[in-house]
Formats: sequence, C-alpha cells, structure tokens
Amino acid sequence: MYAIIATGGKQYKVAEGDVIRVEKLPGAAADEVVFDQVLAVCNDSLVVGNPVVSGATVSAEITAQGKGKKVVVYKYKRKSGYHKKNGHRQAYTEVKINKINA
Repeated sequence: MYAIIATGGKQYKVAEGDVIRVEKLPGAAADEVVFDQVLAVCNDSLVVGNPVVSGATVSAEITAQGKGKKVVVYKYKRKSGYHKKNGHRQAYTEVKINKINA
C-alpha cells in the first residue's frame, strides 16, 4: 500500500515505514504529524482524488529537524569587478510514515 501526499509545495510517494525529508514543519522530535492532503491511495486498486482523496490521511512521526548541505550562490559581472559569494542551507524535517488511513 502506498499514498501520494503533498506538503511544502512538493509531492511524495510514501509507504508505511518510509523515512522521508520534507520542507520544515513545526514541532520537535517524536511529535505526531498528520498529512491530510492525500492525492492518491493505492491498496489493491488506485484511488485518485479530485484534487484530494476525501477522508484519507497519513500519520507520521518527526524523527529529526535539520539543515541540508550548503549550496554556494556566486554572483559575478565581468569587467566591473563585481562578485558576491553567498551560501544557503535549506531547513528540513525528517519524518517516519507510521500509518496510511484510507
């Protein structure tokens, strides 16, 4: 059984027991999170929502909060001596999928 959920502007295909990294969610480690934007559920047959499957939820547990690897942003304009170096680390939340309720 798997489900397709939407969170943080992205879509994820999840099954029970999966550990995924999503955009930062409020909460601490061991907190419960419920995803209610379930776009599709597949048990034996595929059920696609319009736009979401009514009554379907995915419950998960936050395992960690963190930051990703640094991405270097370098701006440069030739012949003018302009250059600017900047870095960015995107915050994420790691969750473990416990149950798909459909």
